[in-house]
Order: sequence, then C-alpha cells, then structure tokens
Amino acid sequence: MEFLKIEVFIPRENTKKLMEKVNEGGFLKEENYDFCYAETPVIGHFRPIEGANPYIGSLGKVEDVLENKVEFRIRKKDLDEVMKIIRENHPYEVPVINVIELYKN
Repeated sequence: MEFLKIEVFIPRENTKKLMEKVNEGGFLKEENYDFCYAETPVIGHFRPIEGANPYIGSLGKVEDVLENKVEFRIRKKDLDEVMKIIRENHPYEVPVINVIELYKN
C-alpha cells in the first residue's frame, strides 16, 4: 500500500476543528485507532501583499502567528478527498500543505 505524509500549518485555535473533519472522513485511522496525528507548536511568519485577503493580519505588515504543524499519514488514493477537506476547513486564504511521499517497504 502506498502512503503519503500530510503536513498542514494552521492557527492553533483552528487545529481541533480541522482534525475532527479529517477524522470524520476516516482518514486518521490506523487499525483499531482513530485521531492518529501529531501536532507541533510553531510560529508562522508571513506578510500579506496587495491582492491578499488575510484571515489574520493586515496588508504590508509582517505577522508572527502561533500555529501548529499537524502531521498524519494517508493512503495515496485518498489525497484528493483529504485536500478538499483541508481546504474547506482551513481558515487561511492560502494554506501551507506539504505532501510527502513515504518510502514503500
């Protein structure tokens, strides 16, 4: 089976809601467990520029935001559906989502 690692950077206050939605889709299940993911606190930095509609911050000002990096594993075939859930439930206009192919045993 082919797996991908998903990393998402999201404001800390939005983490639980996003992960509940991903879990409801059945994508955080590992055998007899669900809600299988890790989160690491980080500080995100960005500056909204002309044309942006920021959820946090204001145009032209560098922002420092308390975020979580959430990481979880999915089956490769589920990528499109997981990305849809993330985009529908992430507050940012342009969320940072990393998709990493995992080594196949």
